[in-house]
Amino acid sequence: MFDEILQAVKEHFATDPKIAAAIPPEQQEEIHNEVATHIANGMAGQNTTTGSGEGLLGKLENEITSGSPIVNAIGGGLIGSLASKFGLGAAASGAIAASLPALLQKFATKPAPPTT
Repeated sequence: MFDEILQAVKEHFATDPKIAAAIPPEQQEEIHNEVATHIANGMAGQNTTTGSGEGLLGKLENEITSGSPIVNAIGGGLIGSLASKFGLGAAASGAIAASLPALLQKFATKPAPPTT
């Protein structure tokens, strides 16, 4: 799943001029990995804490555009990480965090894996 998330991050960032201009070329790969890691960890954390098997993917369909706590939690941790690890300013970090709902929506529309 991580590879899918990483690929989606790379594609999304390449097509968003604000983000593409804000990320220094020498840091692109590291930043892509950091964003994908935060998304993957957020999704895994939701899957283990809901207990219902619904996880992040089920919740996102209702919460993706409403400033949900899930998206805010992933975004908040990501902004801090981007600033501290890569020295990205508020504008760059904000543009990346603002792209999270669109990135997460790509995974919210996928069918959940069958439970056994």
